[in-house]
Amino acid sequence: MSNLNRRSFLSLSAAAAGASMLAACGGGSGDAPAGGGADTSVDPADLTLPLAETATITGLTNYPVGSEPEPNNRTIFKRLEEETNVHVDWKTIQSDQWGDKISLEMSNINTLPDMVFNAGFGDTELLKYAKQGVIIPVEELIDTYMPNLQKVFEQAPEYRGMCEDENGHIWALPWIEQLGYEKTAIQTVGNMSFINKDWLDHLNLSMPTTVDEFEAVLKAFKDNAADLKSTFAIDGDVIPMSCILNDGDQDPYILINGFGEGLGDPDRGKHIAVTDDAKVVCVANTEGFKKGTEWLHNLYAQGLIDAEAFTQEWSTYVAKGKSGRYGVLFSWDVANIAQVTMDDLIAGKGWVPLPALQADTKNITPQTGSFTSGFQRGRCVITAAAKNPALVATWLDKMYDPLQSAQNNWGTYGEDDEFDIFEMSTNANGDPMLKHTWLGDASPVEVREAESVNGPLAILDSYYDVYVTCPDDAQYRLDWIKNIYTPDMNLKYCYPNVFMNTDDTTTVSNLMADIMKCINTFKSNSIMNGFTDADWDQLQADLDAYGLQQFLEIHQKYLDAYLA
Repeated sequence: MSNLNRRSFLSLSAAAAGASMLAACGGGSGDAPAGGGADTSVDPADLTLPLAETATITGLTNYPVGSEPEPNNRTIFKRLEEETNVHVDWKTIQSDQWGDKISLEMSNINTLPDMVFNAGFGDTELLKYAKQGVIIPVEELIDTYMPNLQKVFEQAPEYRGMCEDENGHIWALPWIEQLGYEKTAIQTVGNMSFINKDWLDHLNLSMPTTVDEFEAVLKAFKDNAADLKSTFAIDGDVIPMSCILNDGDQDPYILINGFGEGLGDPDRGKHIAVTDDAKVVCVANTEGFKKGTEWLHNLYAQGLIDAEAFTQEWSTYVAKGKSGRYGVLFSWDVANIAQVTMDDLIAGKGWVPLPALQADTKNITPQTGSFTSGFQRGRCVITAAAKNPALVATWLDKMYDPLQSAQNNWGTYGEDDEFDIFEMSTNANGDPMLKHTWLGDASPVEVREAESVNGPLAILDSYYDVYVTCPDDAQYRLDWIKNIYTPDMNLKYCYPNVFMNTDDTTTVSNLMADIMKCINTFKSNSIMNGFTDADWDQLQADLDAYGLQQFLEIHQKYLDAYLA
């Protein structure tokens, strides 16, 4: 299948922005209520699917712009109704209007359906709706009526803990998509650095392995710009290295991992990392951050970094990349930016990932929350308006059947049109297995939007080549992670995305606004203009004034609970 922009990849196969993992201790007036469990007196045997007689439940979901608005017209839901004898009466909201409308829907319990299928609620929303009595806890429903989800929790017990609040309640059903696991997970490195191998080969340059060698390569790109421009018919000036500072996967701070303590800046949303003695630290307090930023300023002062790196928009970054102007770039997938085919990437042609660079040490720090791969705790809720929560839970458990989960996540087979994400095949044991198909020139984004239904599901790493093949546009990235980056992931810990209570969530959010602005401003100004020891000391003083110690203490509390 064709290469997939990470922004689409995450919204379609992950939809995991705001992923969160782990129940931990807390306290305070913002705690979720104890919660009255749903009625579990219905005999599960009476709810065996397919039901003897058709039953109807109600649901609320969303659909991508330009795709089929009626869920029951989608092949996946047509099959589900045939297989379960459960009809779902849907209300839908276009996805680009979801954020504005869902809070209004949740404000009136009298008009709510039985479930919100593709909710995508964050922790603050879950705890708010729990406290208001709008949603019900589902842990007893899971234990009584959801054997498929129970199997997922048995195979990967950490996910049940991730779903629980500090009182042990589960307020929503999760979305889980493992692509790799722990240090091989696809999310461990987001802002991957890529280098133009065609340029290296043309100039007879070796792959750099140290920061000094990397700097020499960038200088060679600059000094031979006229030759490169002529040889590769480049439209515009040669740019040795481009990026978008402070912009997630386009940020260049993966390059500083080798300086000082070797922590780098793996969490560009919070700028935290975990040391091997299980201490949460702010990377902007570290010697490695200081030395790495000084080195990046030195590159910029030599004209080796794109002058627009501090201000350019995504569209500009892509346009210059597609014109072949970059020697080094940063992104989730180089195909987002450069003109390169999937066949080239698999063969190691054109563009290749840049390995970890040796400075004072050699290390890659995994991104926050990446060891358990894709996870979203608040994907589906059962509302307090549900007349038969046991039936709703039984139907939702069908979503956790491995073959069903794969279809809900990516798409299906046997569609009436000319494209299918899957064909139904068999695995090595002759059992049913969904096999990804080649889509040719069709956009995988559009095909997935047309076929998939998302919602609660689970795809574990053990499912691949048993129930479903791994997507082509993920496999080569998984290979990069495993072969190039995992061997240099030397730290013990990756900070997990934790389920904080309401008070701590509010406090962290308030503190984070000033702390992030302070650090990001320092990064931009310092790379562009350099900085003195006095400037560094002022950064530390400002961070303390903005409440950094309280910020770290809260994160430490949840990490301690996780490790315990």
